[in-house]
Amino acid sequence: QVQLVESGGGLVQAGGSLRLSCAASGRTFSSYAMGWFRQAPGKEREFVAAISWGGASRNYADSVKGRFTISRDNAKNTVYLQMNSLKPEDTAVYYCAASGGNIASIASSPYWGQGTQVTVSS
Repeated sequence: QVQLVESGGGLVQAGGSLRLSCAASGRTFSSYAMGWFRQAPGKEREFVAAISWGGASRNYADSVKGRFTISRDNAKNTVYLQMNSLKPEDTAVYYCAASGGNIASIASSPYWGQGTQVTVSS
């Protein structure tokens, strides 16, 4: 069993930055691919970023590419999402997820955090 806890959300002005953290339990954390997703009010959940178990492969949604950076520290069982140049359209609840498979399998994984709210004002 893997338990994920997100933190770091908040309210910021457009152009500002936030760093989200996702702390994971479980001795097999380093073998899991990790990802971030978000869901805005009235919208479907969408992919944001993902990172492979070793950190060598990273994928980003086109909407955040160049602004967001995903990273992981396996020694701390934590994955991060650094968000720069934030826009109002980035407002959403952000969730992290983990998968024992590859990056493509993250969305269907049963391991999800409860989410952290990010609000970006104009």
